[in-house]
Amino acid sequence: MIFGVYIEIKTRSVKTKFKTIVVSDVHLGTKGSKAKEISRFLKMYECENLILNGDIIDGWQLKKSGSWKRKHTRFFNRIIKMIENSGTKVFYLRGNHDDFLDQILPLQIGNLSIQLDMIYESNGKKYFITHGDVFDSITTNLRWIAYIGDVGYTFLLWLNRVVNYYRYKRGLPYFSLSKYVKGKVKSAVSYIDQYEEELAKMAKAKGCDGIICGHIHKAENRMIDGIEYLNSGDWVETMSALAEDHEGNWQLIYYNEINFKSSEDHVILPVQNPTHQIIPFKEVSFNKSDDPDLENPSFRL
Repeated sequence: MIFGVYIEIKTRSVKTKFKTIVVSDVHLGTKGSKAKEISRFLKMYECENLILNGDIIDGWQLKKSGSWKRKHTRFFNRIIKMIENSGTKVFYLRGNHDDFLDQILPLQIGNLSIQLDMIYESNGKKYFITHGDVFDSITTNLRWIAYIGDVGYTFLLWLNRVVNYYRYKRGLPYFSLSKYVKGKVKSAVSYIDQYEEELAKMAKAKGCDGIICGHIHKAENRMIDGIEYLNSGDWVETMSALAEDHEGNWQLIYYNEINFKSSEDHVILPVQNPTHQIIPFKEVSFNKSDDPDLENPSFRL
């Protein structure tokens, strides 16, 4: 009787390829930033264009109580690898929390462009892309009130982590406290509605078919008076991004809805002459050298 011996190996499936991916409001340097999650998200996909639509680095918090950690550097190393390996063009648009970029705007280094806003043309359509804070009269004209609001939002995020810690212990699902508050406060709901309508008007005034923005941490994909309104959400609460396929269709992708296990295919292979061939298991560790996103890239931006 002949016995067959088989081994099971994992192979990475082909990455989903998009024409353009838009992310915003990562707020690196804050405790609430989901830096690990967005790095893992970007590792799942390939794209021709990556648009970082403002508030990627939270300069406001870094000046106060924020801190820069290895996972924040890892995010930029992931972007550099996208440029190196896929030739991705990266556009970093300035937001209100990373307004320190005003000192160097505009700047282009290879495939990386840092600028205030941009017009994006694809499949016969034009989109005006901006972070969105320029349309926020409080942030623009009354900066000290904006800082007070930032302090309140930071406290709300801290409270949100405490609440969800106890919810997790009790087996309850994640609950966004700040989203709940914004949904209940009439003035906040009114502000969001007005914000979206004003951005749609701006896009129409510029002769564009759509507007792509961030800033208010509310992911959206809908039509407003014939204008396609797209908001990429954030990577503090929602963990969402906008993605455009090569036919020009836009969709919102939520991190919590991605099936990461499906990205690995299990293949069964026969082992020839099992008595003479030993295939050891691959050792896995968590040393820095084992993580390609933590290695020094071949060049620095």
